[in-house]
Amino acid sequence: MKKIIDYYLTIILIIGGTILTGCKKEKTTIPILTTATVSNITANTATSGGNIMDEGSSAIISRGVCWSTETSPSIANRKTTDGIGMGSFSSNLTGLREGTIYYVRAYATNNLGTGYGKTISFKSQPAIIPVLTTAGISNITSTTATSGGSITNDGGATITASGVCWSTSINPTIIDSKTEDSTEVGVFISSITGLTPVTTYYLRAYATNSVGTAYGSEINFTTSSAYTSITDIDGNVYGTITIGNQVWMQENLKTSKYRNGDLIGTTTPDTLDISTESMPEYQWTYDGKESNVALYGRLYTWYTVTDSRGVCPTGWHVPTDEEWITLTTYLGGEAVAGGKLKETGTNHWISPNTGATNETGFTALPGGYRQYYGTFYAIGYGGIWWSVTDSTALKALYRYVDYNTSSTFRLDYPKHCGLSVRCVKDI
Repeated sequence: MKKIIDYYLTIILIIGGTILTGCKKEKTTIPILTTATVSNITANTATSGGNIMDEGSSAIISRGVCWSTETSPSIANRKTTDGIGMGSFSSNLTGLREGTIYYVRAYATNNLGTGYGKTISFKSQPAIIPVLTTAGISNITSTTATSGGSITNDGGATITASGVCWSTSINPTIIDSKTEDSTEVGVFISSITGLTPVTTYYLRAYATNSVGTAYGSEINFTTSSAYTSITDIDGNVYGTITIGNQVWMQENLKTSKYRNGDLIGTTTPDTLDISTESMPEYQWTYDGKESNVALYGRLYTWYTVTDSRGVCPTGWHVPTDEEWITLTTYLGGEAVAGGKLKETGTNHWISPNTGATNETGFTALPGGYRQYYGTFYAIGYGGIWWSVTDSTALKALYRYVDYNTSSTFRLDYPKHCGLSVRCVKDI
């Protein structure tokens, strides 16, 4: 009897695709799974995924989603590969065409084959024109300038061109003069050439995709007169810039000598308190570092810049208060003149460098100042320049521009302090 029972227990019964060997049940199936809802749909991307509820007869060796513009997509079409094993997974669909109907379903593969979830259809978003901003104008000369832009959204279609366009009329387009700088989302820099001296231009950034061309905000600037330079007694060479009827140096004064060759003294140490001296004539480098001169120039007491021997090159002088007023008035007043004078960006200015356009080419830099008791302050935060006009016996008027405002400030300061100098051409 036992032999008969053992015989029947070893009979293999095939019931609905399931093999029963003795009392052991073995599956012979492909995976069973569902497809996740499609979400985060853009013109070129979407998100889906799946959930594997039964791996079938063996472990999952591949899973993801597949999609096509035809119904019933398979792994022969485009697909993602999103790991192995049971459970839920997320899939990122890329490379879609804008405004197109797609069919997607999850898949999972084991050693016997591939199972699919339910097919879901969706439509990718239609593309729009890009979104971008225009960068400020910097490095203005008589024939060149620098600008650029920032593309924050490609509109759902590939950027085919971007740059800046400009004209002597408002609302320039890519039909006018333009640069071609990038086909990527993000920041780009544009070098503008072929400009005419002493001419006002209107400029804006542009970006083009398959839908069309978008433009950033418009900025205007004026080129300088044909480039000229001036050399001081030390051999330092300065570019010049015409603003209204005035001609200014484009950099802070760097000389260590008066115009006749006499040395301008300095203190030892650099931090010496000179408050008790009656009419101190000194120059300093900021923090006593000669490396600061090339960019920021030197700092001078008021008594130095008013010495009859002169600190500016022949034909040039330290401006009066009235000449500073003429400059700021021409630029629209003190509330906006600072931004038009300041170098753009935060390479030298502390962020945010509010309102900086440098549309004049003056390229004001934050060279700081020296207190009469010997401490140096504000490099990176502010630029401060003497006038030769005094306000009291002990103070003189100066102009100040700040990192956090577009304004200029007309104030007075002790004559013993060390401030920067910008020379203006004699009329």
